[in-house]
Amino acid sequence: MTIYYALLRGINVGRSNRIKMADLKEILADIGLTRTQTYIQSGNVIFESNEDEGPLREKIERTVEEMFGFSTTVVLRTAAEVRKLIADCPFSPEAIREAGSSSPVEVLYVALLVNPPQPESRKILDMRREKEEEYRIAGRDIFLLLPNGIRRSRLVSNLDRLGVPSTIRNWKTLRKLDELAHAIA
Repeated sequence: MTIYYALLRGINVGRSNRIKMADLKEILADIGLTRTQTYIQSGNVIFESNEDEGPLREKIERTVEEMFGFSTTVVLRTAAEVRKLIADCPFSPEAIREAGSSSPVEVLYVALLVNPPQPESRKILDMRREKEEEYRIAGRDIFLLLPNGIRRSRLVSNLDRLGVPSTIRNWKTLRKLDELAHAIA
């Protein structure tokens, strides 16, 4: 069995796409996912499955649409992938501290993409970011260092231009998910 994270995009943000995590946990258990648990109200689910990523992602997206009446992007990562992502953070602790020194909000995020972005992605992102914003592409993840936070980030507002479905999580959430997965391992 593989431990997966299902990261749903745009869940419980504002008044739309509302899902109670208990309901989400229940419907995912109903489609055969085991040891299912959720973390906070923003669409983070940890579970075990023997299914392959592609069909599993499509199955979860289809189930959410059928049960809750709206479509959403689901990004899957294994516990091993998230552990490696955390270990391979391209920004030094000093750079993260410096970026956060004048900001009361989170500054380190990761955009998790369904597929790796195209090679021309760097051009797209470089043209549409503030000079103080930094990013690093690592396979199908984009590390984002945002000294002014995520809400006003030009870089984040243009990630959809990459043409790859994605969702974003802050560093604290990813570290907590890693903790939870290792507790059930």
